[in-house]
Order: sequence, then C-alpha cells, then structure tokens
Amino acid sequence: MMESVGVYGFCGCTAKNKMKCDSRWEVTATETAPTSAYSSPARSLGDTGITPLSPSHVVNDADSNVSEQQTFLVVVAIDFGTTSSGYAYSFTKEPECIHVMRRWEGGDPGVSNQKTPTTILLTPERKFHSFGYAARDFYHDLDPNEAKQWLYLEKFKMKLHTTGDLTMDTDLTAANGKNVKALEIFAYALQYFKEQALKELSDQAGSDFENSDVRWVITVPAIWKQPAKQFMRQAAYQAGLASPENSEQLIIALEPEAASIYCRKLRLHQMIELSSKAAVNGYSSSDSVGAGFAQAKEHVRRNRQSRTFLVENVIGEIWSELEEGDKYVVVDSGGGTVDLTVHQIRLPEGHLKELYKATGGPYGSLGVDYEFEKLLCKIFGEDFIEQFKIKRPAAWVDLMIAFESRKRAAAPDRTNPLNITLPFSFIDYYKKFRGHSVEHALRKSNVDFVKWSSQGMLRMSPDAMNALFKPTIDSIIEHLRDLFQKPEVSTVKFLFLVGGFAEAPLLQQAVQAAFGDKCRIIVPQDVGLTILKGAVLFGLDPAVIKVRRSPLTYGVGVLNRYVEGKHPPEKLLVKDGTRWCTDVFDKFISADQSVALGELVKRSYTPAKPSQLVIIINIYSSEHDDVSFITDPGVKKCGTLRLDLTGTSGTAVPPRREIQTLMQFGDTEIKATAIDIATSKSVKVGIDFLNY
Repeated sequence: MMESVGVYGFCGCTAKNKMKCDSRWEVTATETAPTSAYSSPARSLGDTGITPLSPSHVVNDADSNVSEQQTFLVVVAIDFGTTSSGYAYSFTKEPECIHVMRRWEGGDPGVSNQKTPTTILLTPERKFHSFGYAARDFYHDLDPNEAKQWLYLEKFKMKLHTTGDLTMDTDLTAANGKNVKALEIFAYALQYFKEQALKELSDQAGSDFENSDVRWVITVPAIWKQPAKQFMRQAAYQAGLASPENSEQLIIALEPEAASIYCRKLRLHQMIELSSKAAVNGYSSSDSVGAGFAQAKEHVRRNRQSRTFLVENVIGEIWSELEEGDKYVVVDSGGGTVDLTVHQIRLPEGHLKELYKATGGPYGSLGVDYEFEKLLCKIFGEDFIEQFKIKRPAAWVDLMIAFESRKRAAAPDRTNPLNITLPFSFIDYYKKFRGHSVEHALRKSNVDFVKWSSQGMLRMSPDAMNALFKPTIDSIIEHLRDLFQKPEVSTVKFLFLVGGFAEAPLLQQAVQAAFGDKCRIIVPQDVGLTILKGAVLFGLDPAVIKVRRSPLTYGVGVLNRYVEGKHPPEKLLVKDGTRWCTDVFDKFISADQSVALGELVKRSYTPAKPSQLVIIINIYSSEHDDVSFITDPGVKKCGTLRLDLTGTSGTAVPPRREIQTLMQFGDTEIKATAIDIATSKSVKVGIDFLNY
C-alpha cells in the first residue's frame, strides 16, 4: 500500500517569491497545524489534496513519444569558444561533407584563422558594430580617447561559468569599465554568426537561404551548470536562430560529446598518436608515425585550401579496434574550461553511453594569460597594470595579442628565448606613471628570467614561459588523475586530447608522461576544429548519444501522510482533518543516474476534491542525491506545471480524476508534461533555471 501523496498545489514558493505567487486559495489559521510557527513554503498552501493513483515508473518508449521530426536542408554548428569561435555546416543530403566557414579577414602571425577571436565591439550608443578580427582591429585603430567611449568585450563566455546566480539580467564589463547585459552580447554574437552562415549558404546555393531550412547546433562545455546552458538557448532565441515554439530547430551540444562523435570517424591519417618522444605542434616527431605525419601534413594543407572535410560513412580504423563495452576519455581543453567525459561503445551501431558524469574546471589556456598578467604585476606593479588596462585598453589588447603568438611557440625542448613586443604606449605610460623607465623596472624587479631587449621587447627564457603554463597544466593532470581513480575509468583504452589548448606541445607532453602507460593518447589533426566538426555530425544525428548521466536530482514538491516519529513536527499541516507532511521532495531521477535518450518517468495523481480545477505542480532540482524536503539546502525550484481544468465541468469525469505527470530526460534539455486523462488537456514546460 503506497503512502498518500499530494502534489504541492499552488504555492510551494520560498519566502522571497511569496509576493509574486498567484495562489488560488487561501489557508485560514484554523487549517494550519497548531504545533509551531514555521517558515515552510507550505504555510500559504491552498487546497492541495492530490494523491497518487499509481506507483512511479520509468518508460523507455522514447520512439513512440517523439513527434514527427522536422526536416532541415542543412545543419549549421556554431562553436562559441572562450577565446575563438567559428561555424561549420553540412547539407543533410551530403552528410559526409563538412564545410568549415570562409576564411576570416585579418588574423595574427603564427595563428590559424579558421576561427575568429571571440571579441565584440559596440558603438558608444551600444549598438552592434563588429565581431572577431574586425572588432579587434577597428578598436585598435581608434584614437585612445575615442576608444574609451566604445564597448569592447573579449573572453566573456567564462562569465556564464563563473557566475553563481546567473539570470537574464547578468552584466558583463567592457574594456572601458562600463556594464552591458550579457544576454544582449551573446545574442549579438549569435546573430552575427547566423547572418554570416546564411550569407555563405545563399552564395553557395545561388538563391536566398531561409533560416527555417537550418537546424542550428551551439556547443557549450559539459561542466556548465544548467542555468548557463539555458542562458545560451535564450540568447539564441533572441538572435532569431529558433523560437520557444520551434525549439527543436536548435540543439545545445556538449563540447566533449561533439568531439567524441567526431573521433569515432577518425582515419589513421587524421590523427597523431603521441609517443614518448617530444610532440611538436600537435605532431610527434617519432619514426613510428613518420608516414602518418607526412600524410597528415598533406591532408591539412589540402583541407585548409578546400575548407571541406570528408567524413566517410564508416567507423574509423581506431574505432574498429574498440569492442563492445570498451571505454575512452575525451579531454576537451579549450580557452576557458577543460571538460572530461568518459564514453563507452555500444555495438553494432557504435552508439555512445556516458559512463561518468562530465567533470572539469576553469583550467583552459586563459590560465596561462592570467599567469602572464601576474608576472607583469610583479615587474611593473599591480596598480600600474590596472590603470593601464583602464586608460589604454586598446594597447592592453595589443600586448595580449603579442603574448598569444609567443605562447603558441612554447615547447618542452625550446632553447632560444621568446620576445614579446611591448606597445609604445605601455613604455610611455609607465614612464609617466612611475617616473622611471621600463628597463629600470625590470632591473629592480628581481625577476631574472625576463630581460629587456633594446628593440623594445620583453625577452623571456623558455623556462620562464613554461612556468606560466605550469599551474594550468598541473590542474588538468591532477583532475585527470582523480578521474582515473574512479572504478568506471580504470580500464580506459584511449584518451582523445581535443580543443584549442590541445595544440600546446607542453600539455601534450604532460598528458603523455602522466598517462601514456595507462592508455593510448590520440590528438586529432586540426585539433581546434574537432568540436566544430563533431557538432555538425551531432546535428545530423542527435540520437547517437544513447545514454547520459543526469547532472542533477529532479523531483516535485508533494504532501505525504504525516507519520509521527518519522516526519519533523514543523512539517505538520492539518487540512480538513487530515494530517499531512509538507515540503516532501518526491524524486523523479537522481544525480549521476544513467538516463537513456528520451527516457520518460511517469506519475499519476488525482485531486482530492472533485471541485479542484487548477492544479499546480512545482518541479525542484538539487546537485545532491540525498534530498528529503524541498527546503533542504541547495534545492532550487526550476519549473511549474499549471494545468487549468476550468471549462471541463460538462465532461464525464471519473470520481478519481487522473492527472499524469511525465518528465523526459536524456537530452541536453529536460521537458515536463502534465495531462488530464479524462479530457486530454495537457500542459508542457521546459525546466527553467533562470527565472525562479
């Protein structure tokens, strides 16, 4: 016999939300429990009596529940990176051809411009001006006083990861210190990519390409919390890529998953297996891959000219070595974050199962930039560097561009020093600020591995440059070590190193040294485009990832029959002579539980009073598994199902009206539905982490 359960009727709201609550019924003093005054959300409960008709169960009928899929002519994937971004596309009739976007105007010496910097420039009136190299170069050419009026933003994606209480109103700070709405900036950036991609598709087709013909895929880090993933979807809606009514047109793809999907297709000439010898710019110099190296270089040269990658509709050679149940790790190391994902092969189709929930942290290549900034503060003083960034923002951008190209030249076996050009305005402003020269500051600083060159450059020894990488690389290795301790990861066959930071020979060497004896370490060629190409493949076949791990515990707020000694006295609510325990968290699915694609959890409830015509079910989430009450620390409201049954009084309704509640998991987004079985009235809701 099941306990009697009542879904939270209206208002399981927290104190701060109470003023906004549209509670239908009021609870009089005589209806609440006399035991104690308590700060329970249930205190303002109305007629909540909803009891279960059936036990909860999981239904794996994913296919029967999926509506007829919309067809699209083309899939366009946008890799929105912390440091650089780009797009690629494939026509659904030619899925084996992935086209990478047109060459970008501009570019830096020694840096491939198959992507463009994630930089955006707004006019002093806060209107969109330019993106990428165009934004950076225009900003650089502005008069310093005029530049202070313009809003220039770079590397802003990390704000979504680092902001604990992300909302639609979260601000970003431009280089001139002024604030601007994050949603606006992300929407401008996505709109820019939308226009670029549609223009290229139209040029190729010879006629205007409609947005409705495109399925869009946007990549996000797997370790992002749910609010950040939802934020990206909202920005895409604002940019006009899709709409809430046609949400299927946009897929949010997890970056390491996209990389994983692409790695399945790799042929031998499209990857480098790191040997114990030194890696140089992504390629091993060892004889064991000599032939592959020559092939790969030629392949890259051809690809860079054609921009079209052929993905053969077969399993790559490396994949053919994997057997049912084999495991591999994808380490996606980008500009802002490092994402680690563990997948298992399911044959014969080669579908993927996520074995261990995505982990990682803010250990991207930006960490190296922060170390360089700390070094500059040590030499020239933190007060000067802060002032310089505010007073000469364009010159600061120049300095970081100069550092970026030298950063890419760092290698384990490098012996000659690296020269970083200091902008003239840095030298000039320092002299005005301190009253002595940059050269004097270097002599005084006791930083003996950085010297002054008479050509106006900082001369860094290779060891000094390598030291800037060390904290970030150490964090990645430590995180991987922790991962390899987990039982699920103990028998991994391959480790795929992907993402822009994976190009760094120092990172390649560190990963090889630490884990080369545990598994084979593979770096795909054109490693910075792996996620982009995988995201296109994911858009062509979103069902390829069959099983994921739920990042959170989900449930609804319910009433259970109060049991003396089992339930806390402060949760007692007496209603029409019945003693209820309020605020109970009725779990649908647990954090880190395996969830099949499209998996449904169904529950059936019935209103206690036949006259009850509005039913509200509040959905909650938590990062913890052991949740008992919706008032437990860390539990957050993330959705409301409001089923209005007014106007159905003439319908023949059974005495125990069935309200079915369904939650669908396994996609990168989660959907909930409530259905009144008697009238087929239903209401759907996407889980919302930004507006509660």
